[in-house]
Amino acid sequence: MMPVNDLRTEDVEALLDVLASIDDKDTLYALLEDMFTIREIRESSQRLAVARMLDDGKSYAKIAEATGASATTIARVSKCLSYGAGGYRAALDALGSVD
Repeated sequence: MMPVNDLRTEDVEALLDVLASIDDKDTLYALLEDMFTIREIRESSQRLAVARMLDDGKSYAKIAEATGASATTIARVSKCLSYGAGGYRAALDALGSVD
């Protein structure tokens, strides 16, 4: 059953299936490299770094200095951590189990 959401289309579901099925980092990296620009990959990884630092209680100024992220990006990530769909929390939990 498909959720009622303009973004969660059949194509998005297919992408989710692919991402969920890849358990090899090099294969996943190759997919990211083929699908996204270098800038998009860097921006996405930067947002995850921002989320980690926010979760660790770092200030916006320290996060901006360490990551180069703008105050707008930091605020957006902070809002998602607090009120989003839970994706950042799941990612941080996954990273915590890797550390």
